[in-house]
Amino acid sequence: MKIDSKDFNKMFSEYRPRFIRFAESYLKDSFLAEDIYVDSMMTFWQNRDSLPQDVNAPAYVLRVLKNKCIDHLRRNRLNESYCDQLGKAGVWDLDFRISCLEKFVPEDVFRHEIEGVVSQALSDMSADTRKVFVLSRREGKSVKEIAAIMGLTEKGVEYHITKVTKVLRVRLKDYVSIAILIFLLS
Repeated sequence: MKIDSKDFNKMFSEYRPRFIRFAESYLKDSFLAEDIYVDSMMTFWQNRDSLPQDVNAPAYVLRVLKNKCIDHLRRNRLNESYCDQLGKAGVWDLDFRISCLEKFVPEDVFRHEIEGVVSQALSDMSADTRKVFVLSRREGKSVKEIAAIMGLTEKGVEYHITKVTKVLRVRLKDYVSIAILIFLLS
């Protein structure tokens, strides 16, 4: 993956508050959450050259953060004196937090963001453009079928598809690999 220090610093700053809040919600310690966030970002930076080109960097960092939180919570659970201090309710709470983190899928967070970006982009377009997009991408209609349904020329349908594609390409530039996966699975 090609990422320079400027892009890394931008990503570090942009996702810092959200990812620290995420970690803190499980760790219940803001300083520890920040340490684990920094450590997760450093893991990303150290592994950036070995990651696939289409990796979603924020999702990768969130997955590393999640795993580091799980590791920390598991170490605490194994620490007998910690468990003795917490008592049964504390052990249950710790097990619950570990279980929640294990079920958490970072890609789902970004899927909702992508769907929101696509919905907003479509709502900013004309009704005809929106309808062409839905018929083409979501219903799988051909250009010829869409032209017949909407009473447009095939060139007119192609114009609308090109228009939507250009707008989405710009708005989804940060989510390209996930967007492709979502549209293929939808």
